[in-house]
Amino acid sequence: MSEQIDCVVAGHICLDVTPRMPSAARSVAEIFRPGTLVQVGPATISTGGAVSNTGLPLRRLGIKIKLMGKCGDDIFGRALIQAIQTEAPGAEAGMRVVAGEDTSYTVVVTPPGIDRMFLHCPGANDTFAAADVDLKTVGRARLFHFGYPPLMARTYAEGGAELVSIFADVKAAGATTSLDMAYPDPAGPAGKVDWAAILTRTLPHVDIFTPSVEELTFMLRRPTFEELLASAGQGDPLSLIDGTLLTDLAERCIETGAAIVLLKCGYLGLYIRTAGRGRLEKLGRAQCGDLDNWTDRELFEPSYKVDNIVSATGAGDCAIAGFLASFLRGCTVEMALRYACATAAQNIQVADAVSGVKSWQQTTRQVAGRPPKVDVDIMLARWRWDDNQNHYVGPRDGAA
Repeated sequence: MSEQIDCVVAGHICLDVTPRMPSAARSVAEIFRPGTLVQVGPATISTGGAVSNTGLPLRRLGIKIKLMGKCGDDIFGRALIQAIQTEAPGAEAGMRVVAGEDTSYTVVVTPPGIDRMFLHCPGANDTFAAADVDLKTVGRARLFHFGYPPLMARTYAEGGAELVSIFADVKAAGATTSLDMAYPDPAGPAGKVDWAAILTRTLPHVDIFTPSVEELTFMLRRPTFEELLASAGQGDPLSLIDGTLLTDLAERCIETGAAIVLLKCGYLGLYIRTAGRGRLEKLGRAQCGDLDNWTDRELFEPSYKVDNIVSATGAGDCAIAGFLASFLRGCTVEMALRYACATAAQNIQVADAVSGVKSWQQTTRQVAGRPPKVDVDIMLARWRWDDNQNHYVGPRDGAA
């Protein structure tokens, strides 16, 4: 009998090059001044993208994984495969190395005190299609997680036909499905497609949907997104979101077909909204540990405080890893949110997107210690603070 797999992680993968930036820089303009040379420190070379940044932390948390992605047979591709082999021997078996294609890479610019920036080449990710998903392997998996279609041209071309096909096929194979997004380049092809229409066709096949609030606002409420950017000016638009926006976005996804909507809210924390019992009963091979506990929930979990933040690269992906690992282990929704915040906090204390994540046992001890939370400075009208659970409970929470 073939060995069961806990989770197949598929989609976007790349090689990340992260130079250590000078601490004296005060602005982006000061760093990227034309005609000047900026001296930087050693670079961290690591795997990046959803396949690596969610898949490898899942393995660190004790989850049996298989990775599915594409790269070229170039020097970056060889470095990518070697990095996967070093971190997770055998996990590279699901990778497709395609002669003549370019390996995706990202130069991650992380100036101290300034939000990170990315110079990204999508490479072989742009040709990833439904045919690249090994359904025989998926048939042995409890859960299938796919990440970053806005950075994978073929998945969003022709109204997202390939993305819809991927999730319809995987759902038909019996796996519980999970989808993560990425922020589309507004000036590029991905920023000009109708993401609302693509999600309308895809979400009926998606059980767990894990975008960031910025990504989902861009895709479903573009005018609101533009207003937030304009109002924030040089500040962070995350500070302007509120409970009403979170609820409206999640409700639209639930009505479209998703069962569990987890919105990543950056340094603020995580918002979750879940569907009714009937929808949750149709998840697939990975089921809620306590169906009553997961039914009709609305919660906001503030992030854990971290004093020494090195880099936020991959923090959202690691949060998803913590969430999916706890879901697969049958945890309650409250505990799943805590594990998600814990793995995100572990991640931001290192330069790369994987090495900071601890084992399940170490993370469990961290969660049990009830680390201090950040102060959430956004409007949560009609929400209440739960002292026992140490998080906010929404007005539509079925357990309230």
